[in-house]
Amino acid sequence: MSYYIAPRFLDKLAVHITKNFLDLPGVRVPLILGIHGRKGEGKSFQCELVFEKMGVEVTHISGGELESPDAGDPARLIRLRYRETAELIKVRGKMCVLMINDLDAGAGRFDEGTQYTVNTQLVNATLMNIADNPTDVQLPGSYDSTPLRRVPIIVTGNDFSTLYAPLIRDGRMEKFYWEPDRDDKVGIVGGIFEQDGLSQREIEQLVDTFPNQSIDFFSALRSRIYDEQIRNFIHQIGFERVSLRIVNSTEGPPEFKKPDFRLSHLLESGKLMVGEQQRVESSQLVDEYNRLNRGKGYQAAPPVTGTPTTQPSSNGVNKGATNHNSQKPETLSPHLTLETQEQIRQILAQGHTINIEHVDERRFRTGSWQSCLNTHIDAHSDAISALESCLTEYAGEYLRLVAIDPKAKRRVMETIIQRPNGRN
Repeated sequence: MSYYIAPRFLDKLAVHITKNFLDLPGVRVPLILGIHGRKGEGKSFQCELVFEKMGVEVTHISGGELESPDAGDPARLIRLRYRETAELIKVRGKMCVLMINDLDAGAGRFDEGTQYTVNTQLVNATLMNIADNPTDVQLPGSYDSTPLRRVPIIVTGNDFSTLYAPLIRDGRMEKFYWEPDRDDKVGIVGGIFEQDGLSQREIEQLVDTFPNQSIDFFSALRSRIYDEQIRNFIHQIGFERVSLRIVNSTEGPPEFKKPDFRLSHLLESGKLMVGEQQRVESSQLVDEYNRLNRGKGYQAAPPVTGTPTTQPSSNGVNKGATNHNSQKPETLSPHLTLETQEQIRQILAQGHTINIEHVDERRFRTGSWQSCLNTHIDAHSDAISALESCLTEYAGEYLRLVAIDPKAKRRVMETIIQRPNGRN
């Protein structure tokens, strides 16, 4: 099977690796190439294809190895792997690189709830030190004055804004945002289904039917086509005999005939997968759990006397509201669900203040939220009015409600209250 390598990806990676092995007078070459982009777009796999094409050997480090119960172990691991790769260049006489997958998962800080450990600090500091002194990388407790061969470092991740800012500055790290365009997707998906008899036109139709899906979606789709045959195989031999037949059998591995890879079948299976994705996104159980668990002692305030009896309509907008409280009623909105208004009331009853943030669909993937307000709100009527204005002004964007503890100066709750296209 021949896989497709995106020309932009090949060009960027080849230039960075080659440039690090050249002696360019008066030129400071960044040691690290950071490849970032949304999940599932094949960043690591494209790297592997480029390495294979160029004949480059790779030493791998996973983001999961960048934390340890023993302080200093991950930093020492980076130095050790770097020195081993430099020795490989010397012994093999060929290009070698050090690759760290999912660097932001191991060394990034996503929000105030992410613990910033000693190891996180040491990993960032170690990579900065290596980028500044690539031929003088020492192990703790020893010193070797012999200069090392320079080793290009490739790191991948989804959101590099979570990393320590001095590490990703120009001069240390060159950034490459990978987002395959339609031509790239058609080429990559064509490679995935190359042996299945799909025409170029069918590949294009498949990609155009699911334009917002990542590359991993199409790979998972091909895998899913085999499910029906495997299911029939399991039912044929019996659930209790599957293990003996596959793991400890003298009959050899089972053989399956080629599944149905017609375009109509692929589209049908793909739509089922999209439906599963949407169900995960729409459930949003984590928001419910976070509302209950974020912040110490965060509990719902007692209900207000004369709670409105009006029910929200199916599109999340109140059909009307009445209040039978003899005292001055709280401001009720005809445009917000009762659930949202109750959330606001509970937040303010706890002594917290409110902020409202928005982000468009593109920046939502990187978590680049922006505040809609110039100040935090501590009055119910002001909060309702501000929220209605934000819903109108940012109708095509995500909106989230943020509760802030003014004494501790930290967030105690975040909940999305609007999604693009009016999905509230």
